[in-house]
Amino acid sequence: MVMTRKDFLRLALFGGASLAAACGGSSDGAMQGPSGNCSANGTVATIGGNHGHVLVVSKADVIAGAQKTYDIRGTADHTHQVMLTASDMATLQQNLAAQETSTVALSHSHSIAVSCA
Repeated sequence: MVMTRKDFLRLALFGGASLAAACGGSSDGAMQGPSGNCSANGTVATIGGNHGHVLVVSKADVIAGAQKTYDIRGTADHTHQVMLTASDMATLQQNLAAQETSTVALSHSHSIAVSCA
């Protein structure tokens, strides 16, 4: 089986704690490497430990480049918010992926990776 860079990064972030720990992370929350084209195709969000939450970051939000807070309730029985900073948006404008952590609700939070479709 051939694993793409995007698959590897998703596995490292959400698939195995030991692999993620071995890979380390960047200090600004951005993952390195191209991940599609956010301005043309929009984004894809991966929510670690997900149980019904949804995050939609539109092409317009990426192009605008302004900090924005999103509600990720989806079909879950509770909500979290996640803030994508202007720096995160600039990262997405460069077709790189950004990583943030949601607010805490019911004693937990979620790691969130936003990449370009």
